[in-house]
Amino acid sequence: MRLFHKFTDTIFLKEDSSLESQIEELKKVKNKLENKKAINRDIRLFELGLYGENQIIYELKHANVGMYVLHDVTFEYEDLKAQIDFMIFTRGYIYLVECKNLIGNITVDSKGEFQREYEVDGERIKEAIYSPYAQSMRHKDLLKKIWIQNHNNFTTFLLNKQFDTKWFKSLVVIANPKSLLDIKYAPKEIKDHVVRLDGLISYIKRDLEQYDRSLLTSEKNTKSFAETYLKRSIPNTTNIADKYKKYLDYSKEIEEKLREFRKEKSQKMKVPAYYIFTDDELNKLLNVKPKKVEDLNGILPDIKIKYHGEEILKIFSELK
Repeated sequence: MRLFHKFTDTIFLKEDSSLESQIEELKKVKNKLENKKAINRDIRLFELGLYGENQIIYELKHANVGMYVLHDVTFEYEDLKAQIDFMIFTRGYIYLVECKNLIGNITVDSKGEFQREYEVDGERIKEAIYSPYAQSMRHKDLLKKIWIQNHNNFTTFLLNKQFDTKWFKSLVVIANPKSLLDIKYAPKEIKDHVVRLDGLISYIKRDLEQYDRSLLTSEKNTKSFAETYLKRSIPNTTNIADKYKKYLDYSKEIEEKLREFRKEKSQKMKVPAYYIFTDDELNKLLNVKPKKVEDLNGILPDIKIKYHGEEILKIFSELK
């Protein structure tokens, strides 16, 4: 028997994601960078994240469970901020979903610590990762602060327990279908809040089948809750590309200072500019960003290091 025979649609009130624009910005900046290793890694991580979120969107759209969904929303309370991958509003729970599309197999130990294991170039790597469950719980705490702020003390006293047990529920979804998820030794609270992508819809349906039917709300209220939180959300202004743009600005300023130094030095010594350093040597300086004299070895010949090394190092140190 269907749980909600009248309302089974999935309605996205917000479906777009800032990840798309983040990836576009990173790719634009990438073309201006000499060393692309770090930015390539960030692009890959964002692409994996976007792919995982799109997989969740697909699952939700075919859930046949009445729900309103907000994708990629950000909330702020005082000096705290929370970016939530998905808010799923049902007639019972409101799920706060943290999507993780991680490469490798995921293990959660008895202390609730997350680890992943994967292989790179034949080398097996095992590393601790930040707990997505803890992150999701912090999001829940922030939303609770917002809720308390908008209600009087008597209301919060009466309904405080329901907020934690019957309204908002943190949920971590492992979106990589190739990842193995081992939570057999995990604390129960984590076991109950971590699920693989292919089990997401059955998890929600099972939750709602067991939900206290006297507490189920109407479709109208479900929509109203979702619209209220959408209005309360703020634009996500975080832009990972900014750190690379700052690097570009720094490199440009360094280059201008070095060219100015070279021009003044060559005029003073009455020698061609390349006697100070060539354009090829200039590019090497910009890539290496030397901090000490030893860093200049292999970039400049000994005679240039002797006469100009300390002044070149001073230019780099002054602009940090």
